[in-house]
Amino acid sequence: MTDRTAPQAADTGELAGVSDGFERLWTPHRIAYIRGERPTRKAGDGCPFCVAPTREDAEGLIVARGEHCFVVMNLFPYNPGHVLICPYRHVSLYVDLTDAETLEFTALTKAAIAALDASSQPAGYNIGMNQGEVAGAGVAAHLHQHIVPRWAGDANFLPIIAQTKAVPMLIEDVRRQLVEHWPA
Repeated sequence: MTDRTAPQAADTGELAGVSDGFERLWTPHRIAYIRGERPTRKAGDGCPFCVAPTREDAEGLIVARGEHCFVVMNLFPYNPGHVLICPYRHVSLYVDLTDAETLEFTALTKAAIAALDASSQPAGYNIGMNQGEVAGAGVAAHLHQHIVPRWAGDANFLPIIAQTKAVPMLIEDVRRQLVEHWPA
């Protein structure tokens, strides 16, 4: 029988930096799904898109504010730089926007793309809206448009077999870069 003793204190320094052969994928923001916590979908305090602009920009993950609409980081990004364009007004459909809201919604979309181009040079974009829960909207009651920057090789097998998306940058760092590169 082999004597298996724990490493002595003097020996533990030799273990630091030794790989166990596994990579780590840290996704602390996903704990909300594990715990079954989902954002509520009411206007006012429960809607995340109504709450975000009431906070300081860094706390609310706001990238830019307009008169009628704002740009916010997606809390569950597909890629670094995944932002949402939202009207301040709690409406669910694009056709419910006023003409002024529609103009600013478009202008902020263009500005977000310019900031993403300047900060991270993506090779392309996915831009779109899911209106209604049946269409895939996570927060169907408050209109929002996704802008997802894309790079060659940004997708791999993890979303397909593990329902996990690897995002290589912290959301706060990406937000800071976008603010720094926001067009004047």
